[in-house]
Amino acid sequence: MNNDLFQTKGGKPTNTTNAAGGKAYKRSDKHELAQYVMTGIFQNTFYASAKEQLDVVIDLASKVDDLFLAKLAVQARQKGFMKDSPVVLLAILSTRDIKLAESIFDKVVDNGKMLRNYVQVMRSGVTGRTSLGSGPKRLVKDWLAKKPAEFIFKNSIGNDPSMADVIKMVHPRPSSDEQKNLYAYLIGKPYNLKQLPDVVQQFEAFKRNPSEVEVPKISFQFLSSYLTDDQWADIAKNCSWTQARMNLNTFERHGVFNKSGMKEVVADKLKDKNLIKRAKVFPYQIMSAYLATENSNIPSSVTNALQDALDVSVENIPTFDGDVVVCNDVSGSMSGNWGRRSTVTPTQIAGLFSSAILNKNEDATLVSFDTSARIQKLNARDSVMTNAKKLAQHGGGTDCGAAIRLLNEKGIKADCIVMVSDNESWVQYKKASWRGTSIDGEWRKFKKNNPKAKLVLIDIDAGRTTQLADSKDVLNVGGFSDQVFNVVNAFMKGDGHWVKQIEDTEI
Repeated sequence: MNNDLFQTKGGKPTNTTNAAGGKAYKRSDKHELAQYVMTGIFQNTFYASAKEQLDVVIDLASKVDDLFLAKLAVQARQKGFMKDSPVVLLAILSTRDIKLAESIFDKVVDNGKMLRNYVQVMRSGVTGRTSLGSGPKRLVKDWLAKKPAEFIFKNSIGNDPSMADVIKMVHPRPSSDEQKNLYAYLIGKPYNLKQLPDVVQQFEAFKRNPSEVEVPKISFQFLSSYLTDDQWADIAKNCSWTQARMNLNTFERHGVFNKSGMKEVVADKLKDKNLIKRAKVFPYQIMSAYLATENSNIPSSVTNALQDALDVSVENIPTFDGDVVVCNDVSGSMSGNWGRRSTVTPTQIAGLFSSAILNKNEDATLVSFDTSARIQKLNARDSVMTNAKKLAQHGGGTDCGAAIRLLNEKGIKADCIVMVSDNESWVQYKKASWRGTSIDGEWRKFKKNNPKAKLVLIDIDAGRTTQLADSKDVLNVGGFSDQVFNVVNAFMKGDGHWVKQIEDTEI
């Protein structure tokens, strides 16, 4: 049968509505869960509260098989660099298949914060229990037993629960005298100082005489109440990339950049490619740091290094073959930020991703849209940060079809269209007989003149619906890291859709 001759009149009928009340298509359970896990940071968004997002993840997790749940947890942590959602999936899996949870535990729980997150989720009641239980307790004990004492100490920052709380909960059996004394030290019991890791001994010596003892090479969060301005400079030299990014204003307050050579030291650290990749940083986190320093007294060489870091963080964006169009959503629903922990809006993220694609595809046509669309003229040779700021506009309502409609009206050709949006289109297609979404109708028109074209819809906010269902020429994907573009590149080369790539994850 020639399916092209027997298409439903008026396009594929929609089967749900989105959060804005517009026509939409429901995702599969696996795709919908992946969307939330790779974009949901459990913060309030324009349309959904953090609690609503968590409830959706738990509900969707009950509808997928255990193996997919495990693979998605690994993908979310190792490729998506997420912190909360992978441990939520791991906690759910721990109540369903403890052996499978054990097989991925170390891949998801790769530092002390992730361990504490896991314990907190398990005892919160969201997975149906308010305690660890024997299986999860064994996983935590085994994890601690395998880690060197120094690693456990350096990962003991943070509360709710603290590492001391975790140790008290699971009662791990020490694998060495050093570990035994460290456990005692952390939970406030008697210990032998000489049998603690060297770094802990150095920390205790520093606390006794901070003005004369060398600053130990540990996180400044252990040390901040003891440090002089000179010692803050030592911290800036020795801290991790992430600590440097998050504390530039702190360094400035303590006069670090006034000391000889220090602005160069910090700038070199911030633009170090290996450190950036090791930090598993989201592009939007670098943008947030840059925006937070714009009106400060931090030297330009340091803030410029953040722009260099941003370019590194998105360097995996591919160069697509043929004519490329990038569609950037600037509608009102993109204007809210992701909770009090971030000042970056979805509009800025969309601008960031769009400018990054333009940076690697300099002949691309760039279209901004809300209820109407317009072509943007930007210099692809400008930095990603510069163009992202230019694209961070705020418009009105949302019509995802407006961008493709503009291409149809102007006769613009394309082999690849990438749309960055929150998918909350609500403006209806004007044609009375049309039963699909606005973009569905415009995409069908576009395909008649561009039969080989492919469309990628990058959803940067957690949502339950899409404006155009997956097909051999349409990909829906979500996330914040440059891993998204690896998925896009694979799709362009014919290597399958997002869910398939998650299902192909090795565990």
